[in-house]
Amino acid sequence: MPITHDMIEAVKPRVVVYRVPLCADCIRAECLLKQRGIHYQEVDVAEDDDRRYWLSEATGRHSLPQIFIDGEPIGGCSELLALDSGGKLALIAPATSRARDSLF
Repeated sequence: MPITHDMIEAVKPRVVVYRVPLCADCIRAECLLKQRGIHYQEVDVAEDDDRRYWLSEATGRHSLPQIFIDGEPIGGCSELLALDSGGKLALIAPATSRARDSLF
């Protein structure tokens, strides 16, 4: 079966994590996403001043990680943990896992 544009859009990550290497909160956030089976895109901004400037403008924050869900900034690791403890992170996991798995 050929891969279509709709199939590619279905597996496009809903979650994007802007991070730097060796950042404890970045690692913690990514571990939680992996534990919950949530597909995400990792963007290393360690050497990208323009992207870091954009992040601070888009979020009003200077800390990392900065996490976006469906294009909206949710904050960092603390906010991700709060979503998880409130059960809202679980709502993302099934959709991202099913979409990715449907291609394989």
